[in-house]
Amino acid sequence: MLRSPQPAPIELILTTLINETRAYEDGFDLIPDDYHIIDARPIHSAITFLLDYLPPHARLIIAGRSDPPLPLSRLRDGGELTEIRVSDLRFTPDEAAVFLNEVMNLGLSPDDVASLETRTEGWIAGLQLAALSMQGRDDVAAFISAFAGDDRYVVYYLSKRFASVSPNGSGTSCCKRPFSTGSAAHCATLSPAGKIARATLAALGRGNLFVVPLDAKR
Repeated sequence: MLRSPQPAPIELILTTLINETRAYEDGFDLIPDDYHIIDARPIHSAITFLLDYLPPHARLIIAGRSDPPLPLSRLRDGGELTEIRVSDLRFTPDEAAVFLNEVMNLGLSPDDVASLETRTEGWIAGLQLAALSMQGRDDVAAFISAFAGDDRYVVYYLSKRFASVSPNGSGTSCCKRPFSTGSAAHCATLSPAGKIARATLAALGRGNLFVVPLDAKR
């Protein structure tokens, strides 16, 4: 007589969790954070199992810097997926003004706020780092016009936050003129990465490492 295969231990644990969520009549949220650091395929399989069997009143809220390797297309097509992207997290000019003037107490003019919001593209960490650098300065307008990625707070933040997650084997080049757009072919010419430029660009994009596709065809 053939026996049915026994469920994996992780599935037994998840089944218990799923059954427990049914006791929460008002809803249940499970929120794994920093999901982008997970590279174990069994964990992704377990989360997929969880998605397939969660009761209707339960939600799985995944926070991370890149798209998780889960059945996102199926969930998106079925209307079961809500996505909050980088563009949704950027501060608007009004939000930047509230943060800089009411939270950080900088007393910036509307023009200075607009300029800084444009230079940081509404990136909240960038706004905060700029605000820290402006504390006690008299030449605020001059600082804002020169604010860039070489600010000491920004350099420290980026080196600690992103250097360890950048793609291996990539290289850089310094251009004599500002270079704001580039295809894989452009980057292959500029960078020692050469033939792996396309893969490097794709990895940077997936990791949301300050590379923004300009259209749907990337």
